[in-house]
Amino acid sequence: MTKKISNFLVQNMVVILFMILCVLATYFSKQPLTFVVSELFTRIARNSFIVLSLIIPVIAGMGLNFGIVIGAMAAQLAIFLTTYWGFTGISGFLFTVVLATPFAVFFGFLVGKLFNYMKGNEMIGGLVLGYFADGIYQLVFLFIFGGVIKMNNSTLMIPTGIGVKNTIDLKDTVKYALDTVPMLTIVELGFYLVMIILACSAAFKLVKKQPVDWKSTGIKAVAAAAAYGLTFIGPVERFLAADRLLLLSAVELGCLATVLWQLYGFVKWKIQTGKGNEEAGSGAFVPVKAGVNVILAAVVYALTYVPAIYNILIVVKLPVMTYLCIGALCVFNNILMKTRLGQNMRTVGQSRTVANAAGIDVDKTRIIAMIFSTVLASWGQLIFLQNVGTISTYGAHTQVGQFAIAALLVGGASVQKATNKQALVGIVLFHTLFIVSPLAGKELFGDPVIGEYFRVFVSYGVIALALAMHAWKKAPGGKVSGRQGAGRKGKAGKAERTV
Repeated sequence: MTKKISNFLVQNMVVILFMILCVLATYFSKQPLTFVVSELFTRIARNSFIVLSLIIPVIAGMGLNFGIVIGAMAAQLAIFLTTYWGFTGISGFLFTVVLATPFAVFFGFLVGKLFNYMKGNEMIGGLVLGYFADGIYQLVFLFIFGGVIKMNNSTLMIPTGIGVKNTIDLKDTVKYALDTVPMLTIVELGFYLVMIILACSAAFKLVKKQPVDWKSTGIKAVAAAAAYGLTFIGPVERFLAADRLLLLSAVELGCLATVLWQLYGFVKWKIQTGKGNEEAGSGAFVPVKAGVNVILAAVVYALTYVPAIYNILIVVKLPVMTYLCIGALCVFNNILMKTRLGQNMRTVGQSRTVANAAGIDVDKTRIIAMIFSTVLASWGQLIFLQNVGTISTYGAHTQVGQFAIAALLVGGASVQKATNKQALVGIVLFHTLFIVSPLAGKELFGDPVIGEYFRVFVSYGVIALALAMHAWKKAPGGKVSGRQGAGRKGKAGKAERTV
């Protein structure tokens, strides 16, 4: 037990350290938790997507993708063009996403091709490449727009007509475009999406002459229609007409969903065991685990009646569509790793030699991973910009990579391993420290700038520490190198046998 505790502390020492720093900084900042938590959830919505875009290259063995700034540049190029053309609202935001995607795919392809020539040095290559791309970006925005490509827009261009202004206001275009999508619209779109998926799935199986489970398809269609039908009930419609959800309501709905899901599993388990299929029933449902989940849901719901917690929950309002996008990316990352492409990425990340021996096109897989990361980073930057409401034309993209990578590392990720959980934990800890450290610096030293210096130092320090540990583990004479090498070799061997 002592050894397990010791290993846990060593493996999670960065997370534990930052938890302690966050608690101390919050205490010394003397700010109410209502303010800290409200700001934190705003930052989670604003930054999570771009941090999660870092996971795929890590799994593919390309390390921390400092090149995501190039994806951010693609996003800013697209949002400038759509602002210039006058697109507004959610339709304008979606058009911006569509426009940014081919830019990001092209840039990601070029970055992936370049990284294939510098295997093992992708991180330093991505960092230098970001500076190089920034030079081209500034050439486009300072000279080509207005100098080569004539643009007549006094609100976007500097008075001389050549070059884009330092700051672009998105108030009348796509500000809060994603954040303010009503829940009613989300439910309606979800209903149509489910029906289209069910129809396409059935049609695909019919074309392939595969059996279609019409009973299951019908039940799913009826359930979707019933859920959509509830939106026509007055109180439900008024509740869903809002674009933001109280954190209190989100907790209550989460607790209710947990109980209903466990109840569904229990009924399904009883039906299976009642038919004599004991093995299937026991494998699909664990009564003890379900009971624990229900008890935890009840405890969480009971905590909402604690005055201090209740006061926090009624202050925070969540932009529903933005959080759904974040959740969708987490699901996508998990599903991708279960596909053949995801397994190929994992194998390439563990050992390129084993991947080559297994017949995997290593270079192609790495390029695809970089395209995924660049496209997701561009979408994440668009989510960030629509939430902020302004674009710092020449500075909004410069520190995207630094802060996103620092947040990922704070959550316990490394150069070789990263998960959704680590990314989300890191976002919470890193941005909590970002919120309270200037305030704590002001209270302790009378100067908020000290707190600002501290959080910048932390972001650079975390990255430097992670890269130093990575180099130490790879060192031929390092003590950790042997264990790390053995572990990676064992995983690689397992991957080779699986393939």
